Amino acid sequence: MLRYDARGHGKSTGRKVPQDYRWERLAEDLLRLLDKWFPGEQVHGVGPSMGTGTLLHAAAREPDRFAGLTLMVPATAWHTRPAQAANYRVAAEIIETEGVGAFIAWGRAATPPPATVGAPETVPDVADALLPSLFRGAALSDLPTSEALARIDVPTTTLAWINDPAHPLSTAESLAALLPQSTLTVAHTPADVETWPKILSQDLARRG
Repeated sequence: MLRYDARGHGKSTGRKVPQDYRWERLAEDLLRLLDKWFPGEQVHGVGPSMGTGTLLHAAAREPDRFAGLTLMVPATAWHTRPAQAANYRVAAEIIETEGVGAFIAWGRAATPPPATVGAPETVPDVADALLPSLFRGAALSDLPTSEALARIDVPTTTLAWINDPAHPLSTAESLAALLPQSTLTVAHTPADVETWPKILSQDLARRG
C-alpha cells in the first residue's frame, strides 16, 4: 500500500505556481511514484475529488498500470466545471486579500450535503501561502475527455453523494456511463457513507 500527500498538500512541498497543481501534473507525479515503488506492477487506485481527477488522468495516460479504481465524490467536470473554476478563483482572492479565516467563514455559508451532516469540519491541509495557487490550479483542471475515459477498461467503483454543488451527482453518473466497467453507489445519508469502507475493502479483495 502507498499513501502519499499530493504536491503542495500535507507534508509535500510545492511552489506558488498554479500550473503545478493541474490534475494532469498531479497524475504525472502519481505515475512517477508508481514507477519508483511498484515498477512493472498493476495497482488499485483510490482517491476522492482531486484524487479522482488525478487517477483518471493517470489511467487515461497509462491504463495498463491499474487493476481497478475506486473513485470517491468526483468533482465538477465538463459543463459544470466553469462555474466551479470561478468559485476557486474567488477563493484564491479571498485568501490573498482577507486571509484563510475569511475563506473558511465563506465556506461555512454553504449547505453541507445530507450525507455529511454531523461530520467534523475539515479545512485544507495546505500551507496558507500555497493555497491560492492550489485553487487556481484546480480552476485550470478538468476530467479527461469522454473518448479518453472510454479507454479506461478496468473495474471501477464510483462513490458519490447528493446535493453537493462542488461534487455533483451528474459527474458520477457520467463516469458510470462512460467507463466500460463501472459501478455507481450513491449516498443520501451519513449511514450510507458508513458503508463505503466495506465497499472499498471488497474492491481491494476482488482486485488485489
